[in-house]
Amino acid sequence: MDQLFRRILKSVLMLSVLMMAACASIQQTERVEKIDPFERVNRVVFSFNETADQYVIKPIAEGYKFVLPELVRTGVTNFFSNINDVLIGANNLLQGKPANAASDIGRFFINSTVGILGLFDVATDMGLDKNREDFGQTLGVWGFSDGPYIVLPFFGASNIRDTVGFIVDVETDFMINTNKLNSDEKIAINSLRIINRRADLLDAGQLLEDAAFDKYSFLRDGYLQRRRNQIYDGDPPPLKDQE
Repeated sequence: MDQLFRRILKSVLMLSVLMMAACASIQQTERVEKIDPFERVNRVVFSFNETADQYVIKPIAEGYKFVLPELVRTGVTNFFSNINDVLIGANNLLQGKPANAASDIGRFFINSTVGILGLFDVATDMGLDKNREDFGQTLGVWGFSDGPYIVLPFFGASNIRDTVGFIVDVETDFMINTNKLNSDEKIAINSLRIINRRADLLDAGQLLEDAAFDKYSFLRDGYLQRRRNQIYDGDPPPLKDQE
């Protein structure tokens, strides 16, 4: 009788575990279908981006890192980061953060002068920390929802709202839109910006390769969580299904 009871109890426990696993799988599937309805197409674009990076962008970035000393690469990174502080300041102002906007503009003027055209980040040493804002975040602060997750060719993870924000950021980037540079010079400068950025991420990319079982899902979930934290300045409210 005792053995029969144990067998029944064991069967009930196993059935409960299986039911819980099935429910969790259904919930996960529903979540993915909600945030990533274009997953099949996104994975195709993701594979294209991975191939382009593996055979073109990454090798160029590795050669760039090998040829140029770290001091030079840091100067290039600081230069582009300094220019971006103007757009960051504008977005902080649009988000109702005038103090941060003033800090961003202060950074730009200090680094453009004392920091020799932004090659040296003097402002950070003076206590003016770097902010990270873009128009996609501004739209989020204004109440626009994320929209479906999408993967852009070459540019990677995004969503509908952030894609609109990205287009606005590109259109307001005076390095791209200045009339003082011809088209070849603009292409050269922006190619340098992309390759320098990729070179900065080489080590992080290797860690991701080693850690991620499903790189696509890992990057998607990480991107969505990061953007949510950015919009709420690191203190996002609970999601509706977590309340």
